[in-house]
Amino acid sequence: MRAILALAAAVLAASSPQAAPGGGKNAAGAPATAPAAASAVPNAAVSPEAYRKEIEAWRAERAAGLKSANGWLTLVGLFWLDEGENRFGSDPGNRVVLPPGKAPAMAGALVRRGESVSVRAEPAAGLTSDGKPVTSLELKSDAQGKPTVLHIGSVSFHIVKRGDRLGVRVKDSQSPALASFRGLDDFPIQPAWRVEARFEPSQPPKKKIPIANVLGMVEDQPSPGAVVFEHDGKTYRLDALSGGDDGSLFLLFADHTNSHETYGAGRFLDTDPPRNGKVVVDFNKAYNPPCAFTSYATCPLPPRQNRLPLRIEAGEKKYGQGHPG
Repeated sequence: MRAILALAAAVLAASSPQAAPGGGKNAAGAPATAPAAASAVPNAAVSPEAYRKEIEAWRAERAAGLKSANGWLTLVGLFWLDEGENRFGSDPGNRVVLPPGKAPAMAGALVRRGESVSVRAEPAAGLTSDGKPVTSLELKSDAQGKPTVLHIGSVSFHIVKRGDRLGVRVKDSQSPALASFRGLDDFPIQPAWRVEARFEPSQPPKKKIPIANVLGMVEDQPSPGAVVFEHDGKTYRLDALSGGDDGSLFLLFADHTNSHETYGAGRFLDTDPPRNGKVVVDFNKAYNPPCAFTSYATCPLPPRQNRLPLRIEAGEKKYGQGHPG
């Protein structure tokens, strides 16, 4: 939700439920799509009824983020740019293909010059940005902060940077996936899976760990530390990534429910900042990565040390049949 963004510029650009519903990125470079993380209160201090309401509210916020006009269900395309001119429009012969019937056959061209991209639009294309007509414009990618978003009707697109590749992420606020969305499936709420973990700061403090994404790219990402928790008398450890400037944590993890009950490539989880060496890790708020909803996302994958040898029957189950993990 809020975590899924520096891996951002490099690996992903939601949403834990989109970290803020439907927008932003977390430290892993993924668009954030998840609601807020758990509060750092021991289980004994949380009444069962209050906890049930907390999780139900979190799930509702998660679903609302996915259903938003900027949520993952609106993603309909990802196209990598060549050096020079890249035409865009609804004609399938274009380098960047927009949804049929939603844009002119040839609406313009995206011109790449090294790390820079500009757009040149056909006068009748109806291209806009920030509500203003566009005929030519230099574009910012998601690696430069807030990207320049271009619109044609219900379709929007912007530049993403993944490693040394520049691409175009296309969204449609009237996408078939959004129209057919009927909600999420979750495990029953399990208070026992809301654990108070020990936080162990990284040594050295600026330690980095390699994180791969679904495109096969690997990038070293800063890890502020690890969370260590007990379950059924055994100790488990997860290396964390930064979840934001506030000190929150972003966890990429896998467990033995993957591929069957949950998404095959692992799950995401956000936490509040550690306090006094402790942090609440609430697996009831584990959620699917964007790749569970669309084949056009570029999700980070759990590092080998975060593949837990147990079943965590809590949190969000895989969506529909799921995309290949």
